Amino acid sequence: MTNYFHMEMAAGDIGAISNLGLAHIGDAVYELMVRVWLCKNGKATAHGLHKSAVKHVSAPAQAAAAKRLLPHLTESEQSAYKRGRNTRVGSVPKNATLEQYHAATGLETLFGYLYLKGEIERLNELFQFIMEGGPPHAS
Repeated sequence: MTNYFHMEMAAGDIGAISNLGLAHIGDAVYELMVRVWLCKNGKATAHGLHKSAVKHVSAPAQAAAAKRLLPHLTESEQSAYKRGRNTRVGSVPKNATLEQYHAATGLETLFGYLYLKGEIERLNELFQFIMEGGPPHAS
C-alpha cells in the first residue's frame, strides 16, 4: 500500500511531474505545516487560525520566506526552487506582484519536491527557519 503521508519517490518520477504539479503539492504541504504550527503555538479559534494561516501562506509572505531561505539551500534544492520560480503562470493574485508570485511558486515547488523525495527532516528544518529563525543546517 502506498503511504501518501510519507512519500519517497525516485528522482525520475519526481522529474516527470509538472512544475505546477510540484507547486500544487508543495502548497498543500506548506499550508498543513503552517496550520499545525499555528495550533501548536496557541491559536485556538477558527477565525484566528484562518486569519493567521492566510497571512503566512500568502504570496508576499512566501516570497519573503524564499528570499531568506535561498542562501541556505543545497544545489538540488535551489534547482527545485528555480524550476518553480521560472514557471510561466496564467494569472497573479491581486495582493502580489509577479515577482512575489514567482518566488512563492518556487517555494511551493521546493516543498513539493522535498516532500515527494521523503526528506521530511529537511522540510521541518527549512520550515522552522521560516517560522522561528535561526539558520537551517546544510544538508
